[in-house]
Amino acid sequence: MTIKSGAVIGAGTMGTGIAGQLANAGVPCVLLDVVPQGAGSDARSRSRLALEALERAAAGSPPALMDSADRALIEPGNIEDNLERIAGCDWIVEAVSEDLEVKRSLYRKVARHRKPDAIVSSNTSGLALSLLTEGLDEGFRRHFLVTHFFNPPRYMYLLEVVRGPETLPEVAAEIERFSDLRLGKGIVRAKDTPNFIANRIGVFCMGAALKILLEEGLTVEEVDEITGPAMGRPKTASFRLHDLVGIDVAVMVMDNARRLLQQDESRDLFEPPELLRRMVREGRLGRKTGAGFYKKVKGDILVLDLGTFDYRPPKPVRFESVEAAMKEKGSGARLKALVNGSDGAARYAWRLLSETLLYAARRVPEISDDIVGVDRALKWGFNWDLGPFEAWDAIGVAESCERLRREGKKMPPLAEKVLATREKSFYARLEAQGERRRAFFDLGAGRHAPVPERPGLVILDDLREGRRPIRSNAWASLWDLGDGVLLVEFHSKMNTISGETLAMVRDGVDEAERGSWAGLVIGNQAPAFSAGANLVGLAEAAKERRFDAIDAMIRDFHRTVLRMRYAGKPVVTAVQGLTLGGGCELALAAARVQAAAEVNMGLVELGVGLIPAGGGTRELACRAWEAVPAGVAADFFPWVRASFETVAQAKTSQSAAEARALGFLRDGDAVSMNRDRVLADAKRVVLALAEGGHRPPRPRREVRVSGRPGISELKVLLHQYREAGYASEHDVHVAGKFAGALCGGDIDPELPVTEEHLLDLEREVFLSLCGEPKTLERIAHTLKTGKPLRN
Repeated sequence: MTIKSGAVIGAGTMGTGIAGQLANAGVPCVLLDVVPQGAGSDARSRSRLALEALERAAAGSPPALMDSADRALIEPGNIEDNLERIAGCDWIVEAVSEDLEVKRSLYRKVARHRKPDAIVSSNTSGLALSLLTEGLDEGFRRHFLVTHFFNPPRYMYLLEVVRGPETLPEVAAEIERFSDLRLGKGIVRAKDTPNFIANRIGVFCMGAALKILLEEGLTVEEVDEITGPAMGRPKTASFRLHDLVGIDVAVMVMDNARRLLQQDESRDLFEPPELLRRMVREGRLGRKTGAGFYKKVKGDILVLDLGTFDYRPPKPVRFESVEAAMKEKGSGARLKALVNGSDGAARYAWRLLSETLLYAARRVPEISDDIVGVDRALKWGFNWDLGPFEAWDAIGVAESCERLRREGKKMPPLAEKVLATREKSFYARLEAQGERRRAFFDLGAGRHAPVPERPGLVILDDLREGRRPIRSNAWASLWDLGDGVLLVEFHSKMNTISGETLAMVRDGVDEAERGSWAGLVIGNQAPAFSAGANLVGLAEAAKERRFDAIDAMIRDFHRTVLRMRYAGKPVVTAVQGLTLGGGCELALAAARVQAAAEVNMGLVELGVGLIPAGGGTRELACRAWEAVPAGVAADFFPWVRASFETVAQAKTSQSAAEARALGFLRDGDAVSMNRDRVLADAKRVVLALAEGGHRPPRPRREVRVSGRPGISELKVLLHQYREAGYASEHDVHVAGKFAGALCGGDIDPELPVTEEHLLDLEREVFLSLCGEPKTLERIAHTLKTGKPLRN
């Protein structure tokens, strides 16, 4: 049983997103919806809903497709005329409205067309699986389960899988395997209970946040200041999240939860407060209507005043507890500092957090057999830094339970049992099979047990436990990754690159070549592979006109990228998230790149008035020349121009597919759909290269460049940018300098140059730009605001 094709029925936001993710994985699928009223007999008109949904998905922000060309993998149609197309599909996903009878009626039709071993799943967000399959034949029930995706399906990592009592084990296993490896999802097994795991606790938290706000008399902007990063949650916090989801959707979800959760002791917290119902009546539904808790007016963001129900400018928010929390390092330390404060923010945070922790503890084993699934569901589904039980450990289980008892709160059985253990924590580190492994409190067993491993993954937190790196400094560490593979891990803020980072990369290559190692991976498991070079150090040196120091920095970078490229053992970069500037240049220097499907690669130096000088300009020039096979009489300037436009326009990929189109990934570079598998996949690439007898490439001693004519053509293009108002005077100046370095300088194009010549050019241009006042202004502005300056 292997999934090779799919069908999605229901072309709403979720259905179209699921079809898009199947296409992102290279899986052909059918997308069907109902025939709109008055469609007539025209085939295109009758499939209009699916066709329009695909157009919205491709044009949306963010788009559902990683590569617009993959839209060809999705075949739109309608249920009345085209349902027979599902006959050849291996997986049929139902994503229609949350109406039990509508779903059952559809399943009866699907049953007439599906092949006997086809898997059918529902994307329901809370309807009981047992009710969905009532009256259907045994074969259908054995191949049926719930696959609850989160919105948008391309970006949200969580997939809750709910098996029925009759679901075949091999059906669930194939869905989990395929969704992990091909769709890139983190799988959590949920029980067949209303709202499953993430929405059960997330919607409770939503209701509690509103109730406590009204009781504490805080403002919308104050609560969002408290419930964002200070609590280890996204910047959308509470009410920006409401606006993003839709106020009407929030009310519907809360109403459904209250209706379904008849036996829940906290059922009243799912009752939407009157202010939400009033917002729905008045059409204040959030971003989709332009006004919710926030409203944008002529570029200004206004906030809803809960007293007057009018919009007003947000008031400055300052809480000592929030400020103290944000000075702490790590989500757990921030959360502990916040709830232990003494102001209104600390009181609100404690009330919200403690209610959430108690509720989550009461739900085990009702919604999940273990705390690990609950924590993963909230982290993966709501982007919390810590799940509820990890958060409880962070603030101290014994201390917080004592505080709760003083407040008259009753401890759930799960918390009481944890307090009775020696560890007095939900998680611990225990010796298992000669290694220290992360363990969780297993309620069923009444003791701590090793956290179930996710097969085929490398988890750096586990790697660090009980081990010491081979070498380490404040910016990076060198680890034994196992099986003869080394790892250089960056660990500075945003993984920015300094001289110490580069030294560790060279040490890693040296160590790999010295011993019997197979090779080296450069990577980490952070939101950013690397946001680029350390601009702070560069800005200080440039301001003080210490050009010798800057020259040394660039030469250091050049030594490092050449050491990587020509290493005797394979070097593979494992990239994900932000991979910008110097981070991108390091990636380009590796024998192979293993990229997460969601990777933002780009050479963005022109935005701060500089050019790529960590070997990036040289690499683009060489790749343009190498794009034309040896012996083929063809002009390579189109590749030069494409590279120039990519850098001049600061193009950054929004996916690995785009990174390949922009020239940052080559044919031999690979992509991991699941972000948690990038390091393990990179390790496998190193081993495969080593086993295949890795041989470093030959030095580039005769590189053909575009020279003087190429520079002239690119400057004509820059003139057009300037005349059209797309570029400032300094943009043109900096891009002109970049054109010179990319084309090999003011030379005859018939004369080949060496790689070192190209490196010298990019270094000279970079140094000259560091002395220009407008570049210094750009660097200072970016460091202060995080945004580029167009001066």
